[in-house]
Amino acid sequence: METSLDRLRPGSRAVVIEVNTPPALTRRLRDFGLVPGTAVRCRYRSPWGKVTALSFRGAVLALRTTDLKKIRVTC
Repeated sequence: METSLDRLRPGSRAVVIEVNTPPALTRRLRDFGLVPGTAVRCRYRSPWGKVTALSFRGAVLALRTTDLKKIRVTC
């Protein structure tokens, strides 16, 4: 099932298909290793849902929901 990364719930896993964020953020995510084909796991979602912590390639990264909506994944 294809969806955006903001739809993952804590404990869920997915694989990145496409990153459509602004160029500066895309570069930064690429430096962390978040590129198409990367397996990600949702670790934590803030109580109000504004920030989500993801783990991938040995890193944990927190991103805003507005940015996560621009990253397509398959579950």
